[in-house]
Amino acid sequence: MEKATFAAGCFWGVEDVFMDVDGVVATRVGYTGGHTDHPTYKDVCDHATGHAEAVEVTFDPERISYGRLLELFWQSHDPTQLNRQGPDLGSQYRSAIFCHSDEQQRQAQESMELLDRSGRLRARVVTEIVPAATFWEAEEYHQKYHKKHGGGCGF
Repeated sequence: MEKATFAAGCFWGVEDVFMDVDGVVATRVGYTGGHTDHPTYKDVCDHATGHAEAVEVTFDPERISYGRLLELFWQSHDPTQLNRQGPDLGSQYRSAIFCHSDEQQRQAQESMELLDRSGRLRARVVTEIVPAATFWEAEEYHQKYHKKHGGGCGF
């Protein structure tokens, strides 16, 4: 099994994108990319931690490629919006790929450059591509939120 970590706005919707995909073994939402240990949702929303709301995806690379996960990531949000997605504003909602290996870094960078050159977007991609940092699991009530409460983000 391998891990992939993505941030693309509210983590509830990002988790929805990946959790039922064939080859994805598990998802969990949490916080990463900041400077505070053991952050809470309130801490992250107060903009003092530097963390992004993110989804950690555990996947079987024999059933789904990292490249396919990247395609789903790019399709699921607007990577040209800086520190926001739709009505959600703040650096915790930034678009980011947290890479767990040099190979993930290479593939993420290549896929971003291809998307940027494709002419499909009205502006340049602002997605961060950075090494994975400690992933702090969010509170239980955030896990699989839309499955528990209905609704979704319309992806």
